Amino acid sequence: MHFLLSQAHECGILMAACVRCQRVAWLRYLPGLRNAFTQSQHLYGKTEDETDAQEGKKGASQHQEASLQGGSRLYYKPSSYHHSVWMSAASWSQTVNDEDEQCLYTLAPPLWRQSNRYSVSCLRHLSSSENTPLDLTFEPEMPSVSPYSRKPMPTDVRVDTRGFLKCRPEYASMTLDLNQRPPPLEWEDALAVLQKVAVLKGSMKPSDVSQFLVELSRLHPNKMSLVKNNQRFVMLLRYSVVNLRLFTDLQLLELLQSFVWLDMPPAHPLLGLYETELSRRANQMTLHQLLLAADLWRCIKRPVPQFLQHLYDKIHPDLGFMGIPELVHLLYIVGECRQFPEGFIHPVQQLLMRHLQQLYPEEVGSVCLGLFKSHTSLSQSAVTCIVDKAHSSVKEMSDFAMVNVLKLLRFSFLFHRAWMQAMTHEVPLRAPRMGVKGLMHVALTCSSLHYRNDKILLAVAKRVPSLVSHCRSKDSCKLLWAFGTFGFLPVQNPSFYPSLTEALRQKKAEFEQYPHHLLTGLLGLAFASQFPEDLIALALSPGFVNFALKSTKVDLKTDLLTLDGTVALELPHWTGPRLSRELREEVAELLWKLAQSDVCRKPEVQEAESILQHLLGGEEFVHKRMILPHTRSIDLEVHIDSTGQPIPVNPAYHTTALIPENSSPKFTSNQGSGKINEGVAITEKLLSQLMNSKRTTEPLTPSPMPTFLHRANPGEGALFDNGLNLTSDLIKALTKPSSPGSAPPDANGRVKLAIQVSLRNHQCCNSQQLIGIHAMKRRQLKLAGYKVVEISHSEWFPMLGRSRTEKLEYMHCKVYDSQ
Repeated sequence: MHFLLSQAHECGILMAACVRCQRVAWLRYLPGLRNAFTQSQHLYGKTEDETDAQEGKKGASQHQEASLQGGSRLYYKPSSYHHSVWMSAASWSQTVNDEDEQCLYTLAPPLWRQSNRYSVSCLRHLSSSENTPLDLTFEPEMPSVSPYSRKPMPTDVRVDTRGFLKCRPEYASMTLDLNQRPPPLEWEDALAVLQKVAVLKGSMKPSDVSQFLVELSRLHPNKMSLVKNNQRFVMLLRYSVVNLRLFTDLQLLELLQSFVWLDMPPAHPLLGLYETELSRRANQMTLHQLLLAADLWRCIKRPVPQFLQHLYDKIHPDLGFMGIPELVHLLYIVGECRQFPEGFIHPVQQLLMRHLQQLYPEEVGSVCLGLFKSHTSLSQSAVTCIVDKAHSSVKEMSDFAMVNVLKLLRFSFLFHRAWMQAMTHEVPLRAPRMGVKGLMHVALTCSSLHYRNDKILLAVAKRVPSLVSHCRSKDSCKLLWAFGTFGFLPVQNPSFYPSLTEALRQKKAEFEQYPHHLLTGLLGLAFASQFPEDLIALALSPGFVNFALKSTKVDLKTDLLTLDGTVALELPHWTGPRLSRELREEVAELLWKLAQSDVCRKPEVQEAESILQHLLGGEEFVHKRMILPHTRSIDLEVHIDSTGQPIPVNPAYHTTALIPENSSPKFTSNQGSGKINEGVAITEKLLSQLMNSKRTTEPLTPSPMPTFLHRANPGEGALFDNGLNLTSDLIKALTKPSSPGSAPPDANGRVKLAIQVSLRNHQCCNSQQLIGIHAMKRRQLKLAGYKVVEISHSEWFPMLGRSRTEKLEYMHCKVYDSQ
């Protein structure tokens, strides 16, 4: 027994000496160095140790370092070191590490050395590159003086974004309920904890560090800044780093949770060390522990890609066996991190389809949000099944969950008829209690799906003006875009456009950070023929244009060109700034190249061009181009003179049109020939000649088809070079009176036709109403002196599989009936 006591006494002396050695090194290492002491004196008027002495018992000028067996004591006197000569930053860090290592490894028993090896590595890690100490202090919260700083947005409607956690008790073990703060700690108790930190210092066990941080996290949020500014709290954080590998998994999660309540800044360097440690332990932690850690990181709002990759690697092999709460929470985490892990889509989709019918309405909403935020594209059938499930319980859903389903539909570009019809009833009922963000997503989804319903639009428009003070620039601009897309008229709600336009003026500062929002809002207003000239002048100003083109990843050139071209046509009195000619030409050329590789190759466009060329007499009569490049779509331009005769418009053939008729391969004289070329005007005299000329040997019989033109083989008695039989129905069509005065002729009496081949995405769902920029283009073409001829997608696309004769008749009616 005497021998054991002797050994214990000797071990205690060694450990105490080691602790004292460690404290000497730590004094030079902690923020109590010259900068930190100077800062502390500046902030508080006294050093950390003087503060400790005042808050401790009276007369305690020295803190007890450790109690050893046999009454042996070692005292720590800070003043002995505080006024010492300081080493340079390049040398003191290395000395600290050397002294720590010598003390910890020379004096300590072997077992103690092994368990604390990581502590020494932490000490080394606390000095980053170039021996600069890791600064764990907190930046003082200073009011921003930037003119572009964003003011805190007052909350319009409180939304529980984590309502799905209430669906099942299993979520409690892998999530943190932010609505349930721990029991509050009084300020006097917090001071007592900080005093313990100052007294114990390096003799603290890992459990002590964990306990102290957890206790301090219970302090009222209003007092948190006082704790963070206390150097003893910073010291406690440093000791948590020293003991990082000594914490149990449970203690580590408790510490991470305490950082949530402490409102730890997401960029604080301490958190990077914790992410590294959690990543190292990922393989030994349970699924619920990993999901809890991921949830805590989300609550801290810190991106942790390294940890998440370890999480995904750990759960991927057993993904198919995951339960409903784990699956829903995983999709929530994935959504908040904005990235779906590679290789997860197929197994997650299968698992989701297996459990879909067991999901609660709020869980369905959370799943939809996770898929939307992570940009995860499931199969169309899977998305349809999810929305079917949502539709079956839409009345039980919260507004937040309902909006999440709409987000998924918008991302998937899937029109779910039953769901959208349900929205015509749900949105008018819910709109009066919804916030502006939810209303914006409702309108934006309807706009993206081209689903116009006045019940939805009027309900949103009625609610929004009362919420403009809560609008971000993003909300205002996307609402303007959505309503402008549908051509929502100001008379339908006189306060809607003015209130949101004024909101844009109030948010000018935000456009320095989000220039695309301003352009989005202004284009939405332009769709509805609303032109706030002060905001347009800002958007087209050289400074803003240069900033917008350089400071964002979004290519804003086309938006700027659209706005500039709109100003040129719709604001003839405009004297404000415009885009440079070079920029306009550059973007126009770019848009034309894109059109040539995309729209120009669509079969409906190619067939319309071919039929028009055949009808009018050749390629020179049809010019495929962008009449208004800023409207981003192509036109088939045709010119007709006052007698109805087509005029060549293709620049490639302008020189050919000046060649004498007898030498032109395209124009042959019809005098005495008894035949006419395509493109010749149909006059009464010509028609009379045609009626009296030789006809085909076959008798004229009524056509059973609703069209009038019949294709014949050339040389078989056809009256036209194109091989068309002159039937009574064709004569009727050709002699139908035209009204050339309905099309605006130019100075030469020429009518310019802009033939528009509408595509399906140019129109509202189940309607021929044009949307957004396409409707604005028709309006601006008229301003530019063109007669617009609409080749509707719903009419033209079905005809692609029909005979050429039927297509010719359809196109003939469209071209000549338009005059």
